[in-house]
This record gives sequence, structure tokens and C-alpha cells, in this order.
Amino acid sequence: MIEYPGFDKIALEIGPFGSFGPLKIHWYGIMYLVAFAAAWWLGRVRTQRPGSTWKPADIDDFMFFGMLGTILGGRLGYVFFYGLSYWAKDPWYPVKVWDGGMSFHGGLLGVMIAFAIFAVRRKRRIADVFDFAAPLPGIGICAVRIGNFINGELWGKPTDVSWAFIVDGVPRHATQLYEAALEGILLASILWWYTSKPRPRMAPAGLFLIIYSLSRIAVEFWRLPDEHLNEAAHGYLFGGWFTMGMLLSLPMLLIGLTLFFMAYRRREPSGNVSIARG
Repeated sequence: MIEYPGFDKIALEIGPFGSFGPLKIHWYGIMYLVAFAAAWWLGRVRTQRPGSTWKPADIDDFMFFGMLGTILGGRLGYVFFYGLSYWAKDPWYPVKVWDGGMSFHGGLLGVMIAFAIFAVRRKRRIADVFDFAAPLPGIGICAVRIGNFINGELWGKPTDVSWAFIVDGVPRHATQLYEAALEGILLASILWWYTSKPRPRMAPAGLFLIIYSLSRIAVEFWRLPDEHLNEAAHGYLFGGWFTMGMLLSLPMLLIGLTLFFMAYRRREPSGNVSIARG
């Protein structure tokens, strides 16, 4: 077993700046910058694909919309899915992003809305934009989960496995790293390979939803739920095993399966690759 080293959440401190105090740059925030930079770079790489209908300059606006959707959707999603009790006590809680709390499912909804707006503005099919985006966030998801690990949050249940981390004297599953591997590295690898050649419209987006939801549901069996959601049941919604993460992931799985099978039934060509070259 491994003793958790207890990382400093602050990567860099600059200042102080008078009455404002020092500027503190957190590792968690840096991981989001890594996530956006990785998605931007991968998007640029994918524009070099023969027959691509995307230009490198398109990725700049694409990422701007994606960043807004991630941040706004992630924060609002956390407030509505996990933090209503905190909001009831503090009306300013939604804007206190420095207190932490970002939801992947909320971020996904925010990104979908942002990319839909982007698609309409650029006169692209919304499904094509979703498909183009599908292989891009995996590395970023991995980075953000490592940020959770550095913050010492989202730990798993007590265990006696040899790779457990000892946290406050209790060996626990490092479910942040499990998620980094499954939701991040595995998802990124499969989607990048899968989208390396033209696929039917909606298939990449559907596969993204399938892989992420199955990965998240699997990890939820080892991850501790948020206690405040149902204190009487130690955070479980019911049955002593069903969590909010599972509840939010099940619709993703159903939608993903529907999109994937519909894509191969219709076999519409993707608008991300020109017909002449694709």
C-alpha cells in the first residue's frame, strides 16, 4: 500500500498585491488549462486529415465555445446536481468557483449547448460538430482527474488491495486515478483510433457517451458518494449502492447506444470529411 503524500493544492503563489493578498494558482486550475490546450492541439492535428472540412482557424472559435460551455455548465451542473443544499445556505454559492465543485455531466451539457450554437453560427450540422469533438477531451479528462487526486478529493471506499492509498490512516481506492485511466486514457485511445477514418454521422458521439458512461458507472461501485446528498444512507440514493453519478450516467448510456445503432443503420456520411476525399 502507498501512503498518500498530501500534495499542496497551490502550485504557485505570486504576491501579495496589497490588500488583495497573494495570487494563488491551484493545480486543479492548471489541469483545466492542460485539458483545453490538449483539446485545441488535437483539434488542430485532426484538421490536417486528408479531406477534412475543418481549417486550423476554425479550432480557435470551436475551443472558445467549448471552454465557455465546460466552465459554465460544469459549475452550474455541480450546483444543481450536488450542491443545492450549499446554495440554500449561501445564495452566492454558484459564483464561488474558488470553493470547488465542477460536474462532468453538467460540463457535458454546457459543451453540447455551446457546440450547437457554434454549429448554427458556422452553418454546420450539429451532429458533425459533436462527432468532431468526440475524440478531443479524453486527455483533458485524465488531467482533471489527476487534479482531483492532487486535491485529495473523490476518494474511494476502504480496501485492502496492494495498490490502495492510505489516507488519514485508512487504505482507500484511488478512484480519481481509476477515472483518469478509464474516462481519460482509455476513452481517448479508443476514440482517436475509431475516428482515424470516416465513420457514419453520430457514431463517434454515440461511442463517446457509451465509453464514458460505462467507465463512470463502473468506478462508482468503488467511489464514495457525496454524503450530503442523502446523509441517512451515507450519500447513496437508494439500495446502499446506487449513486448520483450512476443516475446521471444512465441517460448518457441509453442516448449513446441509440445514436451509435442509428448511425450504422442510416450510414449517413460525416460532414467532417469531404465526399470527394472521404
